[in-house]
Amino acid sequence: MTKKVPLGEDRQAAIADAAIHLVATRGLRGLTHRAVDAEAGLPPGSTSYYLRTRSALLTACVNRMLTRDLTAQPPPGAVGPAPDRAATAADPVDLLVGMVVGLVRDRPDDLVARYELSLEASRQPELREAIIQGGRQLREGLAGMLAALGIADAEAAAWPAAAMMDGLMYDRVAGAGTTLTPETFEASVRRSLKALLTGLNHH
Repeated sequence: MTKKVPLGEDRQAAIADAAIHLVATRGLRGLTHRAVDAEAGLPPGSTSYYLRTRSALLTACVNRMLTRDLTAQPPPGAVGPAPDRAATAADPVDLLVGMVVGLVRDRPDDLVARYELSLEASRQPELREAIIQGGRQLREGLAGMLAALGIADAEAAAWPAAAMMDGLMYDRVAGAGTTLTPETFEASVRRSLKALLTGLNHH
Protein backbone atom coordinates (compact mmCIF):
# COMPACT_ATOMS: atom_id res chain seq x y z
CA MET A 1 0.00 0.00 0.00
CA THR A 2 1.39 3.41 -0.99
CA LYS A 3 2.10 5.73 1.89
CA LYS A 4 -0.07 8.85 1.85
CA VAL A 5 2.09 11.95 1.47
CA PRO A 6 0.91 14.80 3.73
CA LEU A 7 0.13 18.17 2.16
CA GLY A 8 -0.15 21.76 3.36
CA GLU A 9 -0.13 22.19 7.12
CA ASP A 10 0.01 18.43 7.59
CA ARG A 11 3.22 18.33 5.56
CA GLN A 12 4.76 21.12 7.61
CA ALA A 13 3.83 19.26 10.82
CA ALA A 14 5.35 16.06 9.41
CA ILE A 15 8.55 17.95 8.61
CA ALA A 16 8.78 19.36 12.13
CA ASP A 17 8.03 15.96 13.69
CA ALA A 18 10.73 14.30 11.59
CA ALA A 19 13.22 17.02 12.47
CA ILE A 20 12.49 16.64 16.19
CA HIS A 21 13.02 12.89 15.96
CA LEU A 22 16.33 13.38 14.17
CA VAL A 23 17.59 15.87 16.74
CA ALA A 24 16.60 13.48 19.55
CA THR A 25 18.16 10.38 17.99
CA ARG A 26 21.12 11.72 15.98
CA GLY A 27 21.83 15.08 17.54
CA LEU A 28 22.06 18.37 15.71
CA ARG A 29 24.82 17.05 13.44
CA GLY A 30 22.37 14.54 12.03
CA LEU A 31 19.81 17.19 11.18
CA THR A 32 19.86 18.15 7.50
CA HIS A 33 17.10 19.10 5.10
CA ARG A 34 17.75 15.94 3.12
CA ALA A 35 17.63 13.77 6.25
CA VAL A 36 14.30 15.30 7.24
CA ASP A 37 12.84 14.56 3.79
CA ALA A 38 13.90 10.93 4.11
CA GLU A 39 12.67 10.59 7.70
CA ALA A 40 9.27 12.11 6.84
CA GLY A 41 8.92 10.08 3.64
CA LEU A 42 8.67 13.23 1.55
CA PRO A 43 10.01 14.01 -1.92
CA PRO A 44 13.53 15.48 -1.95
CA GLY A 45 13.47 19.24 -1.57
CA SER A 46 10.25 19.34 0.45
CA THR A 47 11.86 20.55 3.67
CA SER A 48 13.93 23.23 1.97
CA TYR A 49 10.80 24.45 0.16
CA TYR A 50 9.04 25.23 3.45
CA LEU A 51 12.08 25.98 5.61
CA ARG A 52 14.94 27.30 3.55
CA THR A 53 17.50 27.83 6.31
CA ARG A 54 18.76 25.66 9.12
CA SER A 55 17.68 28.34 11.58
CA ALA A 56 14.13 28.18 10.25
CA LEU A 57 14.18 24.38 10.62
CA LEU A 58 15.33 24.57 14.24
CA THR A 59 12.75 27.23 15.06
CA ALA A 60 10.03 25.05 13.50
CA CYS A 61 11.01 22.28 15.92
CA VAL A 62 10.61 24.62 18.90
CA ASN A 63 7.25 25.91 17.69
CA ARG A 64 5.94 22.41 17.00
CA MET A 65 6.83 21.23 20.51
CA LEU A 66 5.26 24.36 21.98
CA THR A 67 2.00 23.63 20.15
CA ARG A 68 1.92 20.16 21.68
CA ASP A 69 2.76 21.52 25.13
CA LEU A 70 -0.03 24.08 25.01
CA THR A 71 -2.51 21.49 23.78
CA ALA A 72 -1.59 19.21 26.68
CA GLN A 73 -2.14 21.88 29.35
CA PRO A 74 -5.29 21.36 31.43
CA PRO A 75 -8.25 23.56 30.48
CA PRO A 76 -9.35 26.48 32.72
CA GLY A 77 -11.26 25.24 35.73
CA ALA A 78 -9.51 21.87 35.79
CA VAL A 79 -7.76 22.75 39.03
CA GLY A 80 -8.64 24.69 42.12
CA PRO A 81 -8.55 24.58 45.93
CA ALA A 82 -10.04 21.37 47.26
CA PRO A 83 -13.28 22.98 48.61
CA ASP A 84 -14.01 24.68 45.28
CA ARG A 85 -12.83 22.01 42.88
CA ALA A 86 -15.47 20.43 40.68
CA ALA A 87 -16.08 16.75 41.21
CA THR A 88 -14.59 15.99 37.80
CA ALA A 89 -11.47 18.12 38.33
CA ALA A 90 -8.14 16.52 39.09
CA ASP A 91 -6.24 16.88 42.33
CA PRO A 92 -3.53 19.52 41.71
CA VAL A 93 -0.69 17.21 42.72
CA ASP A 94 -2.06 14.45 40.49
CA LEU A 95 -2.36 16.94 37.65
CA LEU A 96 1.24 18.16 37.89
CA VAL A 97 2.60 14.65 38.38
CA GLY A 98 0.63 13.52 35.35
CA MET A 99 2.13 16.32 33.27
CA VAL A 100 5.71 15.39 34.20
CA VAL A 101 5.33 11.62 34.02
CA GLY A 102 3.21 11.82 30.87
CA LEU A 103 5.77 13.94 29.02
CA VAL A 104 8.60 11.61 29.93
CA ARG A 105 6.59 8.55 28.95
CA ASP A 106 4.86 9.77 25.81
CA ARG A 107 7.18 12.40 24.35
CA PRO A 108 10.80 11.55 25.18
CA ASP A 109 11.94 12.73 21.74
CA ASP A 110 10.51 16.17 22.45
CA LEU A 111 12.36 16.41 25.74
CA VAL A 112 15.75 15.32 24.39
CA ALA A 113 15.36 17.59 21.36
CA ARG A 114 14.37 20.50 23.60
CA TYR A 115 17.55 20.21 25.65
CA GLU A 116 19.69 19.92 22.52
CA LEU A 117 18.01 22.99 21.05
CA SER A 118 18.29 24.96 24.29
CA LEU A 119 22.08 24.60 24.22
CA GLU A 120 22.23 25.48 20.53
CA ALA A 121 20.11 28.57 21.24
CA SER A 122 22.93 30.07 23.30
CA ARG A 123 24.69 30.61 19.96
CA GLN A 124 21.66 31.51 17.82
CA PRO A 125 19.66 34.62 18.80
CA GLU A 126 16.64 33.75 16.62
CA LEU A 127 16.34 30.28 18.12
CA ARG A 128 16.89 31.63 21.61
CA GLU A 129 14.06 34.11 21.16
CA ALA A 130 11.68 31.31 20.07
CA ILE A 131 12.59 29.26 23.14
CA ILE A 132 12.20 32.24 25.48
CA GLN A 133 8.81 33.18 24.05
CA GLY A 134 7.61 29.58 24.23
CA GLY A 135 8.80 29.26 27.81
CA ARG A 136 6.90 32.38 28.75
CA GLN A 137 3.68 31.03 27.29
CA LEU A 138 4.04 27.75 29.18
CA ARG A 139 4.81 29.53 32.43
CA GLU A 140 1.77 31.75 31.97
CA GLY A 141 -0.35 28.60 31.77
CA LEU A 142 1.30 27.19 34.88
CA ALA A 143 0.80 30.52 36.66
CA GLY A 144 -2.91 30.26 35.89
CA MET A 145 -3.00 26.82 37.50
CA LEU A 146 -1.16 28.05 40.60
CA ALA A 147 -3.42 31.08 40.88
CA ALA A 148 -6.46 28.79 40.75
CA LEU A 149 -4.98 26.98 43.75
CA GLY A 150 -4.89 30.25 45.68
CA ILE A 151 -1.11 30.59 45.62
CA ALA A 152 -0.04 34.19 46.13
CA ASP A 153 2.03 35.86 43.41
CA ALA A 154 1.45 32.89 41.13
CA GLU A 155 3.25 34.47 38.20
CA ALA A 156 6.50 34.71 40.13
CA ALA A 157 6.03 31.22 41.61
CA ALA A 158 5.50 29.69 38.17
CA TRP A 159 9.11 30.26 37.12
CA PRO A 160 10.83 28.15 39.83
CA ALA A 161 7.98 25.62 39.66
CA ALA A 162 8.48 25.17 35.93
CA ALA A 163 12.24 24.92 36.42
CA MET A 164 11.74 22.20 39.02
CA MET A 165 9.45 20.20 36.75
CA ASP A 166 11.86 20.62 33.86
CA GLY A 167 14.73 19.45 36.03
CA LEU A 168 12.85 16.31 37.02
CA MET A 169 12.18 15.53 33.36
CA TYR A 170 15.75 16.27 32.30
CA ASP A 171 17.16 13.95 34.95
CA ARG A 172 14.78 11.22 33.84
CA VAL A 173 15.76 11.30 30.16
CA ALA A 174 19.40 12.36 30.39
CA GLY A 175 20.68 11.97 33.95
CA ALA A 176 20.91 9.52 36.82
CA GLY A 177 17.12 9.35 36.88
CA THR A 178 17.27 7.01 33.90
CA THR A 179 18.18 4.24 36.35
CA LEU A 180 14.97 4.56 38.37
CA THR A 181 12.01 2.27 37.87
CA PRO A 182 8.87 3.99 36.56
CA GLU A 183 7.24 3.53 39.96
CA THR A 184 10.17 5.06 41.85
CA PHE A 185 10.38 7.96 39.43
CA GLU A 186 6.68 8.74 39.76
CA ALA A 187 6.84 8.51 43.54
CA SER A 188 9.81 10.87 43.61
CA VAL A 189 8.06 13.34 41.33
CA ARG A 190 4.96 13.20 43.51
CA ARG A 191 6.94 13.80 46.69
CA SER A 192 8.81 16.74 45.13
CA LEU A 193 5.75 18.44 43.67
CA LYS A 194 3.67 17.91 46.79
CA ALA A 195 6.42 19.56 48.84
CA LEU A 196 6.59 22.38 46.32
CA LEU A 197 2.85 23.09 46.45
CA THR A 198 2.84 22.86 50.24
CA GLY A 199 5.72 25.31 50.46
CA LEU A 200 4.10 27.74 48.03
CA ASN A 201 0.81 27.63 49.94
CA HIS A 202 2.62 28.42 53.20
CA HIS A 203 4.71 31.21 51.69
